[in-house]
Amino acid sequence: MTRIIFHIDVNNAFLSWTAVNLLENGYKKDIRKIPAVIAGDEKLRHGIVLAKSPVAKKYGIVTAETLYSARKKCKWIEVFPPNHTIYMEQSKKLYNYLATYTPDIEQYSVDECFLDMTGTTLLYGTDYVKLAHKMKDEIKEKFGFTVNVGIGENKLCAKMASDFEKPDKVHTLFMNEIETKMWPLPVSDLFMLGRSSARKLESLGIRTIGDLAKCPKQLLVKHFKKQGEYFLEASRGIDNSKVVSKREKNKCISISKTLPYDYTKKEELEKILFDEVESVTFELRRKKLYAKTVAITYRNFLFKNYSHQMTIDNPTSSTNDIYNLVITLFERSWKEDPIRNIGVRLADLTSERKEQMSIFDNTEKVETNKMEEVMDDIISRFGRDSVRFASKSKITRR
Repeated sequence: MTRIIFHIDVNNAFLSWTAVNLLENGYKKDIRKIPAVIAGDEKLRHGIVLAKSPVAKKYGIVTAETLYSARKKCKWIEVFPPNHTIYMEQSKKLYNYLATYTPDIEQYSVDECFLDMTGTTLLYGTDYVKLAHKMKDEIKEKFGFTVNVGIGENKLCAKMASDFEKPDKVHTLFMNEIETKMWPLPVSDLFMLGRSSARKLESLGIRTIGDLAKCPKQLLVKHFKKQGEYFLEASRGIDNSKVVSKREKNKCISISKTLPYDYTKKEELEKILFDEVESVTFELRRKKLYAKTVAITYRNFLFKNYSHQMTIDNPTSSTNDIYNLVITLFERSWKEDPIRNIGVRLADLTSERKEQMSIFDNTEKVETNKMEEVMDDIISRFGRDSVRFASKSKITRR
């Protein structure tokens, strides 16, 4: 059965939700129609533009610039502080509304959701574009803000489609539309392609998604290793990842950390990810479980939440295996923006291990597994601070 996935994306969420709240509380102006920005407190050195109105954009104001710079472009710009309580309330309203259409809904970030509409034909028919317009218009009427709806045969295509022309639009990206709608786009527009990867691809003469789709697999693997295979599949519209609903997320092991300041250095973030992987894999082995799906979640300095996952053929509980997958996901997707919160989630848990080991090429893996068992035993007896992995084959005392 062909899958049908919707991606719902709130247009200019922080500014729109602030505008709705102000109007509901008697404010006379719709800040979406005047030069306005959402920004932090300049006195606390948080005076960064988090969101801007379409009018402010016309003055050349961009997200992440300082208020000082924004005011030089438009002296009469109106500034409003972020209010995350309001954002969470509006996000919850949207989620609850979308859940009336299907229980198979994944909250991708505070202002984005994926819906798996596969198998809803008896309820809504087969005209998915008409249904998407109905959803979009109802959201505007009920809640006062607009959304884009992208429709595709998988999450990647649905997400790419919703990022086409904005605001208040419905777009499709079916497999037979890939060449005409997606291939002409810059390679940097490809979903989950990080900024550094985009720069490297461009240096190789790969400038559009179409260029990438036609690139020899060997060349991509040479320069990007395992990531190269993903880039090639994504550029051709191939994505088998599932819509992970709340009920599925409850069947997982996860950890996240709010950072003391905005982290920008890859090495620091990789260290935190390793610590988190250590923690969740210890718990996994303690429960004698194996994970088939590995995910990273992070929140950037604009308070946007992101989640990226990978499903593997052979479930694992290995710290090293899972850490390598986490780093692959991180390198694949991070846009090099400052990060405030980062976490790891393991899902599709099973008590059965399907991996078959070869006596020739898995000697190191057997040794690593034994090492992890020893480490787990020490941690159980003396606490997590007593040992720590130093590399794939060493344990060091703290």
